[in-house]
Amino acid sequence: MNEPSPVRSLRAGVHLDDAVTAYLRTVTAANTARSYRTALAALVAEFGADTDPALLDPDRVATWFRTRWDAASAQTFNVRLAALRAAGTYWREQGWLVGDPLVRLRPRSIPADRSRALTRAEIAEILGSSAELRERVLWHMLYETAARAEELLGLDIDDLDTANRCARVQRKGGAFDVVAWQTGTARLLPRLLTGRRTGPVFLTERHAKPHVATADIDPGSHRARLSYRRAAELFDHHTAGMSGGPYALHQLRHSRLTHAAEDGASTPMLMTLSGHTSVRSLTKYARPSKEALLAWQAGTDPAARRRR
Repeated sequence: MNEPSPVRSLRAGVHLDDAVTAYLRTVTAANTARSYRTALAALVAEFGADTDPALLDPDRVATWFRTRWDAASAQTFNVRLAALRAAGTYWREQGWLVGDPLVRLRPRSIPADRSRALTRAEIAEILGSSAELRERVLWHMLYETAARAEELLGLDIDDLDTANRCARVQRKGGAFDVVAWQTGTARLLPRLLTGRRTGPVFLTERHAKPHVATADIDPGSHRARLSYRRAAELFDHHTAGMSGGPYALHQLRHSRLTHAAEDGASTPMLMTLSGHTSVRSLTKYARPSKEALLAWQAGTDPAARRRR
């Protein structure tokens, strides 16, 4: 007796191209949608627009996927696979699919350099993304304050001084300090806090579970404080389709310190910005890039100045 297929339809009449179109409508981030559309269009081209998603055979899908993207970088391989997995999850939620036609495939390991500072162009792309408001506020604040993610995620509304664009945070080690932000955060933050006067600044989408501490729950909505793990997952997801991505949350802090050093900030100012108490700890972050070094050399070249 033949074993039942691991993938079968619960709702007849759904075509693959319709399923792809329906899923892409749910992807609000423009960069992510563009990246995911590439993988899904290739799937439709290979298996046919009129194919029922339930008929995607795991062996055939794996063979096609490896033939198509085995020669690509690990990052591209994983981004394409993530696109198909996300679509499959959505299709199962709609009742168009059970099982996993991608069961034979696994992401590749990427020896990503997550310690480097991002370029100003990369920062601009991240901060200009169409992610949800909560994520955009957090990313702006992380970059502009150069604070650690845990420090900002621990903020309560009572800690904020929005008039002076600053907040009281608890630094690594337990000391209290002040961080200050700029216009990007100042424009977005009031929208995030609309109607709220107490509770955590950054909240989850769902109600808190019974075991969550009262201090980590918004009394109005009963939603919990956003965790570092979830914030990191969302940042990884939103930057996966960007050139050089995915990135890590701590790269926003690293990048701000590097850019401040390139702009001429003094060591005391960098230490105040970062919250470091040791110059040695600061030096690995506030290290100007190669491009900044070349620009500085060109700008301070005495022979070049005489020619000008």
